[in-house]
Amino acid sequence: MPRSGVRNKPSDAGDVTMDDQNEPENGRRSLLSRRAVLTTMGTLPVITAAATVVGASEAAAATAVIDPSTQRQTIRGYGGMAHAAWIGDLTSAQRETAFGTGEGRLGFSVLRIPVPESSADFSRDLATARRAAELGVLVFASPWNPPASMIETFTRGSQTNAKRLRYNAYAAYAQHLNDFTTHLRNNGVNLYAISVQNEPDYAHDWTWWTSAEMLRFLRENAGSISTRVIAPESFQYVKSMSDPILNDATALANVDIIGAHLYGTSYANFPYPLFQQRGAGKELWMTEVYHPNSSDSADLWPQALDVGEHIHRAMVDAEFQMYVWWYIRRGYGPMREDGTVSKRGAMMAHYSRFVRPGYVRIGATANPASNVYVSAYRSGGTVVIVAINKNTSAVSQQFTIAGSAATGASSWVTDANRTVTPQGTTAMTNGSLTVSLPARSITTFVTTAGPLPSPTPTPTPSPSPSGGGGQFRVAYTMNAWNNGFTANISITNNGTSAVNGWTLVFTLPSGQAITSGWNATYSPSSGQVSAVNVGHNATLAPGATIDVGFQATHTGNTAEPGAFTLNGVPCTVV
Repeated sequence: MPRSGVRNKPSDAGDVTMDDQNEPENGRRSLLSRRAVLTTMGTLPVITAAATVVGASEAAAATAVIDPSTQRQTIRGYGGMAHAAWIGDLTSAQRETAFGTGEGRLGFSVLRIPVPESSADFSRDLATARRAAELGVLVFASPWNPPASMIETFTRGSQTNAKRLRYNAYAAYAQHLNDFTTHLRNNGVNLYAISVQNEPDYAHDWTWWTSAEMLRFLRENAGSISTRVIAPESFQYVKSMSDPILNDATALANVDIIGAHLYGTSYANFPYPLFQQRGAGKELWMTEVYHPNSSDSADLWPQALDVGEHIHRAMVDAEFQMYVWWYIRRGYGPMREDGTVSKRGAMMAHYSRFVRPGYVRIGATANPASNVYVSAYRSGGTVVIVAINKNTSAVSQQFTIAGSAATGASSWVTDANRTVTPQGTTAMTNGSLTVSLPARSITTFVTTAGPLPSPTPTPTPSPSPSGGGGQFRVAYTMNAWNNGFTANISITNNGTSAVNGWTLVFTLPSGQAITSGWNATYSPSSGQVSAVNVGHNATLAPGATIDVGFQATHTGNTAEPGAFTLNGVPCTVV
């Protein structure tokens, strides 16, 4: 696509910014690194940069205590953007690398695609989206522009041809989003959610929205959208774009996910207290970023470790449930142009391959030593620990998992010479292990040892008054293919008291049979099914949402269950 001039995004480090001269599209700004731009974007050697972090004594590390009973956010997943119009589609092999979970794969469980302006282009990203859906990947979409017939131009500062959606086209625009959702559903992809607008506050080359316009659309029109709604996707997590939504009960009732981008956002601005106060029953997603820039090779080392820390901060400081990179395949992205995993991609794979959808972040000592970052996640009896050491020397680190009977931990490491390389199993005693974290490295540990202590949910605010009706709310999302499908079920407690132990009952339509499931125990496999909680999600706090799901076969009937009860109480189905 033709470029229409230079626009800048601020850098977290305060660098001067510029466009990436290698980008064919005019829809993404890049940050100029202090390092030289690298133009060779194939299978690249590790490119080293000057040391920026001093060494640390191994004796300096305190024990990292992992507390499986402390439950934080439920993880939706990690992924990236496919955009066939701007950089070409992923090949069939690249789709397997992106969404596969084996060695040498990224393990992405999320795919973001664009909503085209014209219905004639609705199938442009369908091939990748369909394959992702077949693999159980969550697919969501974001628009850059409405159809041209719905747009008017206006003067915004020095921009005389700025674009905005006409007020009298709001209802038609909601229908346009529904039309795209329907088209994908009819072609084997059930969108999990759709956004109102990509970066409405950074729209030099697409459509501007003010916070007031966004609020008006959400209040008056978003309720008619047929899938979950994401807003506002501010380019820099600008809270003045999302605060009005959280402060308006009507708008908030029509939004399911607060989405944000993190271009140049300082770590100090990652926490969002207002969301913690007002966002009960809603989700918090980070839906786009590249970090620290788009001008350097994704194999520049140790700069790639900055991506690992960025993900850590997004999970721990911001408590996002999702982390989505910009382009999946790009010289500065997780997949090189030749289709292999880069060092930046390795940073993501240390999370995405092992911290799967439905895992819950749990308590962990976040900084047991200077420049060491630790986060932990659990699903049932499995605990995943991700540890980053940005020091120039190794750090001796002890991990203690409270209440664990695990006798060993498998691990994978990335450093200057290794890329998500399996390291075998390290013995554990009384739930503890001590390891040497290599200099400038990231390591993922996986332990499994039966039941763990029951979680203590983080206190959550009371649900919004207009949040859904009925004590329990269920959202059922199906992704079907030739003779099979996956189903995700979101269960929200709209009541004022916690549920301790639950059973969700529903009837599968004729010809459908469950083959496997997650985050619940399912019995029987067909007919009237009872889904019973597992240990880590037995408690459903007021305003909280938990996710369960299963994979199943079908014989041509892809209808959805029509009714659900939780502990005998009929649920509102959305």
